[in-house]
Amino acid sequence: MDEFGLADIRATASLIAPHIAKTPVFDWCGRELAARRGHAISVSLKLELFQFSGSFKARGALSNMMRLDLASFERGVTAVSAGNHAVATAYAAQALGTHAKVVMLASANPARVDQAKAYGAEILTVSSGEEGFALAEQIVATEKRTFVHPFEGRGTALGSATIGLEWLDQVKDLDAVIVAIGGGGLCGGLSRAIKLLQPGCAVFGVEPTGADTMRRSILAGAPVNRLPDQQTIADSLAPPFALPYSFGLCREHVDQIVTVSDEEMRDAVGLLFREMKLAVEPAGAAALAALLGPLRAQLPGARVGLLICGANIDARSFAALIGA
Repeated sequence: MDEFGLADIRATASLIAPHIAKTPVFDWCGRELAARRGHAISVSLKLELFQFSGSFKARGALSNMMRLDLASFERGVTAVSAGNHAVATAYAAQALGTHAKVVMLASANPARVDQAKAYGAEILTVSSGEEGFALAEQIVATEKRTFVHPFEGRGTALGSATIGLEWLDQVKDLDAVIVAIGGGGLCGGLSRAIKLLQPGCAVFGVEPTGADTMRRSILAGAPVNRLPDQQTIADSLAPPFALPYSFGLCREHVDQIVTVSDEEMRDAVGLLFREMKLAVEPAGAAALAALLGPLRAQLPGARVGLLICGANIDARSFAALIGA
């Protein structure tokens, strides 16, 4: 695997800097959070939900697209997504001055579809991830567009790694970070940066119990496909398979992968809303769900960073999540 170093991450951060936001961090000292944890802990939130396009995905999309040669750039790009990556690819295409044709799942949140359209993308709809990847391959073959992968590859991981670089510049004494895993590009790239900058900082990945593809892959020793009957409310954490590059990064740099239920994510969404006034999608609350659930007994007295990775959700869907 062509693993990257700090110089590569810093170069990528400089490359994409004109088109991303330096997202803030916030020390969370809420009473309910403290009561739920049951022992002393310091929690720092990295608020990547405030990134342009509403999620961390803009970093990977820009990292890939800004490395295209002129001919490829002018032919435009395509992507497959349950929503966030489609929005990010559309945003990056508009920001850079090219055009995007994105394939979205029929189950995608309507707010994400509307956002991708607002950024000028042409939208095609499919019923499954497997169908989406097949259609994207056809678009690449017939239109010569460049495929911007939602989670796989060096460019995507480097984009995610810039979060780790930025985060540890803002908060220098983290004992652990907790990061959601979908395909693994976010957690893989970010964990590589964390371990390069602060090797003693533990990295915990978190997946939905209904879509634990990376955990199964690590146990199997190779990327696996997600079982067809797996389901989760966190659609952006449910890719149809794991792939070699992101798998390799997660296997090498993530200390432990835990799983959380849909109910635990709903609970975490509600807590973030009540105490932090943040309206996030389920994937954006997965790190908190892990801290309150499978990692509750771990990390006493630690300074823990939670990545709040995205918030592309409409008001009606959010109200349903929190039972409003």
